[in-house]
Amino acid sequence: MILSPFEWTIAKRYMLPGRGEAFIALVAGISLVAVMLGVAALVIVMSVMNGFRAELLDKIVGLNGHAIIQAYGGRLENWQDILKRVEATPGVTHASPLIEQPLLASFNGRVEAVLVRGNTDGDIKRLEDKRVDGVIASLRPGSGNIALGSRLAQNLGARVGDTITIINPQGRATPFGTVPREIGYVVAAIFEVGVYDYDNAYVVMPIADAQTLLLTGDSIGMIEVTTTNADTVSQTLAPITKELEGTAVVTDWKTINASLFEALAVERVAMFIVLSIIVLVAVFNILSSLIMLVRAKTRDIAILRTMGATRKSLLKIFVTIGFVIGAMGTLSGLGLGFVFLFFRQPIVNAIQWITGQNLWDPSIRFLTELPSRSDPVEITTICLMALLFSFLATLYPALKAASTDPVQVLRYE
Repeated sequence: MILSPFEWTIAKRYMLPGRGEAFIALVAGISLVAVMLGVAALVIVMSVMNGFRAELLDKIVGLNGHAIIQAYGGRLENWQDILKRVEATPGVTHASPLIEQPLLASFNGRVEAVLVRGNTDGDIKRLEDKRVDGVIASLRPGSGNIALGSRLAQNLGARVGDTITIINPQGRATPFGTVPREIGYVVAAIFEVGVYDYDNAYVVMPIADAQTLLLTGDSIGMIEVTTTNADTVSQTLAPITKELEGTAVVTDWKTINASLFEALAVERVAMFIVLSIIVLVAVFNILSSLIMLVRAKTRDIAILRTMGATRKSLLKIFVTIGFVIGAMGTLSGLGLGFVFLFFRQPIVNAIQWITGQNLWDPSIRFLTELPSRSDPVEITTICLMALLFSFLATLYPALKAASTDPVQVLRYE
């Protein structure tokens, strides 16, 4: 819709009402701010929810792989052969043995439930970028060194260099009963994955040391598998799943975290619908401001019609006025949303300091910081939706202005 110089001049004049039309200007300003806040809310909430899902998936998959293969009974005896078959499966990029067992840890009278992970050297090295203190490379088989999650270390009061005791209730049998197995390990490193449950429980050690602690011999607990695409992991591992049927079970990340990610998906859709309604309500302000403008300018419209202005010109003028308000609100909302997302953590910290409330509790939210990841397609959809709503809101007032009969308006002037 291209405007002529005459139409654009009239549209600009009506977008800046005179002194006697301050109320109309106020309503138009409120319309712009309402659209801006609605678009900003959509951008912020959808980006945060996308970031939450992506960060949670990255951290969960980064530590546990895309799937695990676990034997019935909890022990894989012939795991070397299974590992070779998994590694040879098309689409598998990495597979490694893993031991994971809930135990107890004590230090200076404090006792915490922990999850002991026995990893290969390669998997332990992947913790290097998550290290916050100590030396990850010092976790070698037989060294007696371990790495603790940051919150677990905080709960125990342990630091790098301290010796903590890992307690295995299933110890050796003696004539006096089963004696729990207690072994002291040196804290060589402290890491932070960024997922509360992991940082609060994980104790990482070489897989050989875990086998010694748990008295499992050469057997392992499971094999973790990483594939080329996390979303198609079940299809990639379908041949292995069929081959190991009756011997071991293959569980992918979708099954392990099904309830969590399903809840996120439902909440994401619900939030988009609710916030879209907010934008729709904001657009009704554009409708009301244009209706008032048309009523205030009825005489002017009639004069323009007698001077030769066509109905199409008047339609274009009032559609342009409303659409420009919506477009300015949309662009302002994008800017506000991106500014908020850029400073999201300082803003959350400031609100927490002012209110004295913990708005982002990692024990509830899983992640230690507020995440964000903007989807260009989603941002484009939000903008197009806001512009479409703004355009539709202009149609009735514009048609009303275009249908003005100058004879009826000027009859008694």
